[in-house]
Amino acid sequence: MVATVRSVFVDAEAAAGRLGQIRRMLDAAETTAGLAGDGLVPMTLGISRIDATLGGGLGRGALHEITAVREPEIAAASSFALALAIRHHGCAPRRDTIWITEDLALAENGAPYGPGLAETGMAPERLITIAAARGRDVLWAMEEALRCRAVGTVIGELRARTIDPVVTRRLSLAAAAGGTLGLVLRPVPDEAPFAAVTRWIIGAAPSMPARREAKSGSGPPRLIAHLVRNRRGPLGTWIVEWNSVEQRFELAAHPESVAAAVFDRPHCAAVA
Repeated sequence: MVATVRSVFVDAEAAAGRLGQIRRMLDAAETTAGLAGDGLVPMTLGISRIDATLGGGLGRGALHEITAVREPEIAAASSFALALAIRHHGCAPRRDTIWITEDLALAENGAPYGPGLAETGMAPERLITIAAARGRDVLWAMEEALRCRAVGTVIGELRARTIDPVVTRRLSLAAAAGGTLGLVLRPVPDEAPFAAVTRWIIGAAPSMPARREAKSGSGPPRLIAHLVRNRRGPLGTWIVEWNSVEQRFELAAHPESVAAAVFDRPHCAAVA
């Protein structure tokens, strides 16, 4: 019995040692291939639970995929991508953000709105927008921008189509070479292979009513973030809202109130 237990412990230690060796080999391979992001510290999102799931934060100098749950919710996915760019700006304050989009996608979804950018925390002069005639032109411009060390974040917005895995591999290598945060923005999910560190599916969530001190309107925008691929750890789903003042995400417990307020009760009942 003692010998059996000892054998189990020995096997467990051997497996742990082998796993550590494999991890070191993978880290060395990523460094050689330029996938280690030049040792950049991960970008925290501001929510410890999500940052822990991501292994410390979102990988900088890497490629990430962001899609909408369905095409009408592309605005929610765009908001998430923009929030990540704003968050990353704090890590690279002297580097601008480039948003590259197809002409047709620009006509369908519109361009970023200046006053809206300022309200979310992005200075409009720090966002450079580029329109391209075709999807392959967007991918080419995105690869060139990712290699430029004067750029902090590159957002490439594409219409619904499958992207060649070789192209996504090139984008991943370009992001690592430039130390740039690369975000591929798509209107619908695609299960095709994609050389991204993470894959997010974003949907809209109802906002809470504005706080009492506000006169009217709703509170900060809320999103449902599904992490469906994570090269560094587990997956998860969260309801988050963007804090434009502190420029970080906050975790929302519920998308809306559990019970709505009753407006037609008698005053005495309300007091009671």
